[in-house]
Amino acid sequence: MASSSSPAPAALTESGMTHRQVLEALSGLLLGMFVSMLASTVVSTSLPVIIHDLGGDQAAFTWVVTATLLTTAISTPVWGKLADLVNRKLLFQLAIGIFVVATAAAGFAQNPEWLIAMRAVQGLGAGGLAALSQVIMADIISPRERGRYMGLFGAVMALATIGGPLVGGLITDSLGWRWNFYVALPFAIAALIIVQRTLHLKPFTARKVSIDYVGIILLSTAVSLLLIWVTLAGDSFDWWSIPTLLMVGGAIVAAALFILVELRSREPLVPLSMFRNRTFTLAVLASIATGIAMFGASVFLSQYMQLARGATPTQAGLMTIPMIGGLLVASVGVGQLITRFGHWKPYLIGGGVSLIAGSWLLTTIHYDTNFALVSVYMFLLGAGVGMTMQNLVLIVQNTTEPTKIGVASSGVTFFRSLGGSIGVSVMGAALASQVTDLLGGRKADITAALATLGDQAPTWAQQLQSGSLPQVSAMPDALRVIFEDVYAQGISHSFLILVPFAIMSLIAIVFLPNVPLTRMTNRERLEAGEADLATVSVSEGMDTLTATAASPVDSDRHRHSDESRAASRPESPR
Repeated sequence: MASSSSPAPAALTESGMTHRQVLEALSGLLLGMFVSMLASTVVSTSLPVIIHDLGGDQAAFTWVVTATLLTTAISTPVWGKLADLVNRKLLFQLAIGIFVVATAAAGFAQNPEWLIAMRAVQGLGAGGLAALSQVIMADIISPRERGRYMGLFGAVMALATIGGPLVGGLITDSLGWRWNFYVALPFAIAALIIVQRTLHLKPFTARKVSIDYVGIILLSTAVSLLLIWVTLAGDSFDWWSIPTLLMVGGAIVAAALFILVELRSREPLVPLSMFRNRTFTLAVLASIATGIAMFGASVFLSQYMQLARGATPTQAGLMTIPMIGGLLVASVGVGQLITRFGHWKPYLIGGGVSLIAGSWLLTTIHYDTNFALVSVYMFLLGAGVGMTMQNLVLIVQNTTEPTKIGVASSGVTFFRSLGGSIGVSVMGAALASQVTDLLGGRKADITAALATLGDQAPTWAQQLQSGSLPQVSAMPDALRVIFEDVYAQGISHSFLILVPFAIMSLIAIVFLPNVPLTRMTNRERLEAGEADLATVSVSEGMDTLTATAASPVDSDRHRHSDESRAASRPESPR
């Protein structure tokens, strides 16, 4: 008989691991995601200063952000496909390495072109971190349990997103903006070590690797041409012109060829058969608006704080805390509620409503809008992102065959990043066009303001004519009021682009099939499916007899097997 003083065994989760073991396995993933977010957010509040110092314009500002989003979007399905074929732990470590090397190289930028190029390479690593973290989570945690752990990811994202702008602003104001690109290096080294020591995954059955290189090239071509056209049209050339015809036509042809290649490929980059799953299709539509909201808000709210309210980088970081607070509260709170009660749809609908409200209200902001109101608007937008972003991936994983978890998870992330990159490009183009038009209508006011500056007038006139992004906080009061008003109107106008996508997201969420969350991990579902194939010849009568005499453990195993078949079964059309 065991001694009464023996310690009680640690409670197991339904994945067969203790809570501590799960946290240990997730620690490296969480730190890797923290590195990715931190390296991006520390420069968000500093970008206006960086682009000003490097002599870039609004187009360069937009492309510094878009380049990362574009390569993240394009590389995400590649990483997802690799995750279904080769060692996932090694891939995750490789993604961290690529991301950090590119981030450090960006710190040596002497012109906008080098910065944009390194940010593009940075996106390759970010795509891997985003896709692989979701896939690896599915290996060790069941969808029903995953809610509370998704909340941890939300908390890490919120911590990096809150702390990043604050740290970045302080570094820029005290040491210089280049140090922003080096702050993630020690965290990255720690993440590599922790992943190596704590993450232990059972290997899948080895099979021949086949990468769809043609699909990668065609997808890259189609998306790149589209984004370049959106950025340059109306500025470098007319909307209706030969360059427009060539770029848009080329994007359409590349997209059509991509679809044909995917239909014929043995290992397609984006399996089009996934769109037969209604959950996947609707989640993709909903995730597009989430991507635009998340990336667009982080980029243009930072500009609003500095260019429309005259804030320093440090102050801008502090002023965007309400949005991140909304994301943190919603992500962690909703994750806990989903795990506790098992219901996910009401929270996603609430997130869609919050996304619409926040994006619409941000179209009403001016340079002198009461900051308490702006904070409420940002909180609503952040809460909408927090309730929808991770949970859209969760419900797709819940209904996807275990062997396709990688491409399904990365598929949702891909379209979220793609939506974000296109959305940021369109919002940036709208902002640049609106600012140009508004400044043209304020020429008389600008001339009158310059006339009051005396000997400083020629210097400021030359800076305004250079076309580079202005540093509004350093302007004399007479000029600053004009530019704050112009940029506030331009930024609020750009948020109009987000509203219809937010409405589309809510409609897609409403029609998502309300499939219960399974209590099995991806590994258990795969093993249960294999067991079903091995016993398929057993008669129905013997199944009934066995089920009657089964022990509680066997009954639970049968329940898991039933859940596996239900989760892997294609959805019937409704």
